[in-house]
Amino acid sequence: MRGRGFGGFLVARTVSWAGSALTLVALPVLLYERTGNAALTGLAAALEALPYLLLGLPAGAVADRWDRRRTLVVTAALSAGLLASVPIADAAGLLTTGHLLAVAAGGATLFVFSDAATFGTLPALVGRERIAVATGQLNTANTIVTVGGPALGGVSMATIGPAWTLGLDAASFALAAWLLRRLDLPAIAGTGGRRRMRAEIAEGLHFLWGHRTIRWLTLLGVGNSLTGGAVLGLVVVAAVRSLGLPEDDGRIGLLYAAAGAGSLAAGLLLPPLRARLSVGRITLGGLLGGWLAVSAWALSDRLAVGLVTLAAWYAAHMLVNLNGIVVRQESTPDALQGRVNTTARMIAWGGQPLGAALGGLLAETLDVRIALLLAGGGVAASACAATLGRLWRLDRPAERRRPRTRPSRWLG
Repeated sequence: MRGRGFGGFLVARTVSWAGSALTLVALPVLLYERTGNAALTGLAAALEALPYLLLGLPAGAVADRWDRRRTLVVTAALSAGLLASVPIADAAGLLTTGHLLAVAAGGATLFVFSDAATFGTLPALVGRERIAVATGQLNTANTIVTVGGPALGGVSMATIGPAWTLGLDAASFALAAWLLRRLDLPAIAGTGGRRRMRAEIAEGLHFLWGHRTIRWLTLLGVGNSLTGGAVLGLVVVAAVRSLGLPEDDGRIGLLYAAAGAGSLAAGLLLPPLRARLSVGRITLGGLLGGWLAVSAWALSDRLAVGLVTLAAWYAAHMLVNLNGIVVRQESTPDALQGRVNTTARMIAWGGQPLGAALGGLLAETLDVRIALLLAGGGVAASACAATLGRLWRLDRPAERRRPRTRPSRWLG
């Protein structure tokens, strides 16, 4: 019966999100604590983003082939085992930097396939008539975890250590896998061989490129994600070198909580902004605001100022991201939702691993403030491109329900 399994799905997602919020703080701290190397910290952030860039296309295509419940359960179980290896290796005195980097890359790889399977899970559980209500409940749970989880991660890290904090995340994934096993989802039959998969990937690419608004927002997202990768990869480094916090200070978790608060603000601001402004104006405003905020974050030298400026950056950053996601969901046919969303996310996130890696290298060779100021060039470049392209005229509120793409033979 539709809707019967949504409660378990909501709890499973909330549990895994809570665990991931702990790892968001603990993994970079553990890596920086062991090495003191900003470049390696940035590399870890890059490895967490790179799998989506490499695997987004095939993951979107196979999402409609594989059994969704099995995909969700297997990826959660493997994530639990991967994370559990960290405290076990640490207790045995065998934990290495390479091990931590492998965990970052492996967990991100599993997320790609879990994320692709999730796109079709919600409609199958609740039916299309209840998607809006169910999505609101998921967003509420995610927001609470995003704001409070990192602060708890800082406390956990200060009390039981970063390695065992990752062990808590492993337990959360194991519990999520057990809950997801109980979902009542229909199996999905295979749809063909290798030639068919290439054709399915091409359908998503053709639609994305043929839709002017989605194309613009996706390409502008590259610069936004480039800066975002550097900011995320250098939070711990900036906390230590710019704000003067000790490496194991639990207040580092407050910075990640501030980022979550910024994300919450973006989610609350988007609906009223979309009722009054064009999609293009919202994106352009987010890009310009993001450039100012990341510059202020780079120059912050006190925790209070850092919390405010980092929250402002994430609010602007997520406003651009969420605006693009909503437009894709509104404009994409049901049959292409998985492929278009994973493809667009893959392209828009394309700058994140590069930004994280470059930010780490610049912080190690020059200075973390200079690295962040230079990284702001990514979002500034997107803002310039949006201005030159007169993005403020794109997709006004009164025009959103009009057809915006030419007839497409690949959609049948």
